[in-house]
Formats: sequence, structure tokens, C-alpha cells
Amino acid sequence: MEKKIDAEHLISISDYIRKAWNLPDTDIRAYSGLTLAYIGDAIYDLVIRTYVVEHGNAPVNKLHNKVIKLVQASAQAKLYHIIQDKLTDEEEAIYKRGRNAKSFTSSKNADIIEYRTATGLEALFGYLYLTGQTARLLELIHPVLYS
Repeated sequence: MEKKIDAEHLISISDYIRKAWNLPDTDIRAYSGLTLAYIGDAIYDLVIRTYVVEHGNAPVNKLHNKVIKLVQASAQAKLYHIIQDKLTDEEEAIYKRGRNAKSFTSSKNADIIEYRTATGLEALFGYLYLTGQTARLLELIHPVLYS
């Protein structure tokens, strides 16, 4: 049974970090799609690792193998197709900024369409993280855990 997230009591890690280290407020909209994807990749990985670890202690290689299945570009592309109809216009625009960004790297294990779809999704996750929309971030990631 899925628990309802109490958004009022969620702590925004990005806000906490900014306040703890007295970092300046920045206009997140000015960040490039790839910058958003950079932080989004990290937060997505952290959420998935947390989910896997919280399901029980296991040898690290087994934990790693479970995580890899959920964070690889093909899994992210699949997640995007599951949630795309649930995105707001603003979220879709952020996704497209990431997807359409000119990247000089590519995935060893995914085709270019999957890779760009994953990059767009990571940009969206980065945006949600940096704007303190933790509940929405978790809501959008949730389906990958059961697909």
C-alpha cells in the first residue's frame, strides 16, 4: 500500500544546503538544461539508492545491480513515457530544455533517443530538486519502482 506524502513536512535539501552555507539565491530558470540534468542525475541516483538500501542490507554488488537497472537511460526513458501525460506545461518545457541540449557525451549502453530522453528527465528532476518541490519529485520518480 502506497503512503501519501505529507508535502508540508518535507525538508528541501537544496534549501537547507543554501541556508547552512549561506549560498546566494539564484534564478534556477537561468541554468542550462545540462546543468539541471547534472544535478538531476545525482538526486535521482540518490533517491533510487535510498529506496534500494532501505529495503534491506545486502552485499554492495547486489545493491549496485538493483540500482543500475533503475537508473540506466533505458529505465529513465521508460519512466518518462509513463509520466509524460502527468507533467505540467512548465515541467514539459524543462524536460524539453534538457532533452534538446547539445551534449558532447553519450551513453555506452543506450541509443541517442533514450539518452536524450533520460537527459530531459534528469533536467526536470534537477529543476524540481533546486526549486524545493520534493513531493513532486518523489511522485514522478515513484512509478519506476514498480514498472
